[in-house]
Amino acid sequence: MSPFMSELVGTMILILLGNGVVANVVLKGTKGNSSGWIVITTAWAFAVYVAVLVSGASGAHLNPAVTIGLAAAGKFAWGSVVPYIIAQFIGSALGALLVYTVYIDHFKVTEDEGAKRACFCTEPAIRNYRNNFISEVIGTFVLIFVILYIVGVEFAPGTADATPIGLGSLGALPVALLVWSIGLSLGGTTGYAINPARDNAPRAVLTFIGSKFNTRPDWEYGWIPCAGPVAGAILAAIVYHIFN
Repeated sequence: MSPFMSELVGTMILILLGNGVVANVVLKGTKGNSSGWIVITTAWAFAVYVAVLVSGASGAHLNPAVTIGLAAAGKFAWGSVVPYIIAQFIGSALGALLVYTVYIDHFKVTEDEGAKRACFCTEPAIRNYRNNFISEVIGTFVLIFVILYIVGVEFAPGTADATPIGLGSLGALPVALLVWSIGLSLGGTTGYAINPARDNAPRAVLTFIGSKFNTRPDWEYGWIPCAGPVAGAILAAIVYHIFN
């Protein structure tokens, strides 16, 4: 599989499983209705684990913030940043369409517009753009700062058998645990997008199909889960360089 297709397929699976659990929890009449935040954050962590496993050919970025953060830290070529981000946005949009396909009957019977929108994109618990932006910056900073250390870790370092953990299959578990921790600890304010593609691509899909179930995409907020993660990623790369 080419790196482009690896990022596309991996991000599609990430959104299918991640937004899929949101739909299962918040939409009316599902088997998992009202099962709560713990279920959502746990399943999102599992979604990251599965998506990373299948996208090892590209390094399993699955997130423009990861791609930009790695490039800013000198661990990824800037020339590959745009193709990776395009693949991530396409994959995310396809994943959102698959979630809608699976839960289409439940979208039809759910009246709560916010619940339906949550199956595509994030929105804050309390709308305060400055604080919402800061929350996304901090959450993404933690994500990228830790990932930068995961990328450099090896099994049996300094030997002929040294194996980099990276963000492929060996790094799937620590990255999943990292995302789980961020969701549980920092996700309560904005829904922890920490990934521009994870939010903005499904939001774009909602723009085109939302009229079918009376749900607006809320682009007034949409810049936060895009700008915040990018700023957090760059800040993490800067701090990483200071200490390394």
